[in-house]
Amino acid sequence: MSPIRPQAPELPSGLAWVNTDDPPRLATLRGRVVLVWFWTGDSTQCAAMVPDLAALQARHHDGLCVIGIHCPKYAAQCAPAAVRRAVNRLRIEHPVASDPAFAVWRDYGVSAWPTVAVIDAEGRLAARVAGAGSMDPLDDLVAALLDEAAGHGLRVFESALPAIRPEPRASLRFPGKLLATERLLYVADSGHDRVLECDHHGRVLRCFGSGHAGFADGSGEDTAFSDPQGLALHRDQLYVADRGNHAVRSVDLADGGIRTLLGTGVPGYRRPRDSDLHGLAACAPADLAIVGDHLYVAMAGLNQIWQVDLIGRRAGVLAGSGALDRIDGAGVQAALAQPSGLAVSAGQLVVADAAASAVRLVRLADGRVTTVVGAGLYQFGDAVGPCAAARLQHPLAVAAGPRGSVFVADTYNDAIKLINLAAAKVHRPGIGYRLNEPSGLSVAAGALWIANTGGHEIVRVDLTDGSARRVGVAD
Repeated sequence: MSPIRPQAPELPSGLAWVNTDDPPRLATLRGRVVLVWFWTGDSTQCAAMVPDLAALQARHHDGLCVIGIHCPKYAAQCAPAAVRRAVNRLRIEHPVASDPAFAVWRDYGVSAWPTVAVIDAEGRLAARVAGAGSMDPLDDLVAALLDEAAGHGLRVFESALPAIRPEPRASLRFPGKLLATERLLYVADSGHDRVLECDHHGRVLRCFGSGHAGFADGSGEDTAFSDPQGLALHRDQLYVADRGNHAVRSVDLADGGIRTLLGTGVPGYRRPRDSDLHGLAACAPADLAIVGDHLYVAMAGLNQIWQVDLIGRRAGVLAGSGALDRIDGAGVQAALAQPSGLAVSAGQLVVADAAASAVRLVRLADGRVTTVVGAGLYQFGDAVGPCAAARLQHPLAVAAGPRGSVFVADTYNDAIKLINLAAAKVHRPGIGYRLNEPSGLSVAAGALWIANTGGHEIVRVDLTDGSARRVGVAD
């Protein structure tokens, strides 16, 4: 084996492993290639790597071991229970440890999420690969290291055991977004890869999608979504941000048929400029909004807001340069940071700009972006008062409230905030219900409807008296 590779640091014994009772040790994994990857549960880039790593492990099942080290951006991600929820939400099935002190991060000289450290069969550090993207070079390196180990008679031909500690069984699993009308409630049952049409009492009237992750148009049980999120209604079409498939899909409410509007099933990074929707690739669409015959897409994976002409079937970028940042300005001169929630208010889009812990406004007339709440990518917290001093922590949803106000799902603060845009103030409305990472909001029929994602449930808050109750969604 190569003598120039340094020995990989052993994993500390004090790590909190969130989904296994048998923590891996590098010393016992000799003969295998080991990938130690560093991630955080709020990042779309990290989320996009999960299926790629699973596919890589499946291809090299007889010699590759994957280990996850979660290093948090936010204080709310430090507890092992929060990391376990992120593991289950992303469907990770390899061992994961919580590293809130960044001890392993420092040992391995990591400087960015995501990063993969590649360890050869002798426990030596062969490479460090930062950033998401094509897995082909990593695949080639793993294959070469496994062949190298076999050539030296060191290779261990064994499959890694899955590490799973599932969530409690429930009718919903990590519901993402929701959309209420005066009579109906549509729920993106994201962890079950389906969209539900319910009445306001939670009785399921129709289910769209087979309930198994996939990318299939058609009707009935042959159709499939993957981690569906944002929902928007236009005439008789329900549009779905199919985040796991990097696509926007439409459900014909007349017959239940599902079609793909844009997206190819794999992430794309090209900026559309009045582009035809056919063959147009997207990247992690998180939420949708409708104004007239235009559909607006919070393209979280590209840090942009797209505008889609539903009649002309063409798309372009309304706002966002693509850089991950919080910069105000006109159209593509501005910068957004993982926009994840959309609402419409007085000729503008209200954006939950998650990675900036901010709420932004995007003027529909020209795409000009301004910041209402938020000071920067790493300036977050839990504070109310004047907008300039208020702080959020990774908000994932917004909804237009009464008299020009805006509700915000302050996700990592387990809270709902209310912004008075005219007075430029933020306060915390009294909701007598314990929330757990809420990430979807809708206002209709005199109520605020909340996707209480970490609690696997929907909550209805009466806007008249503030009373809250769980909506018992059941087939």
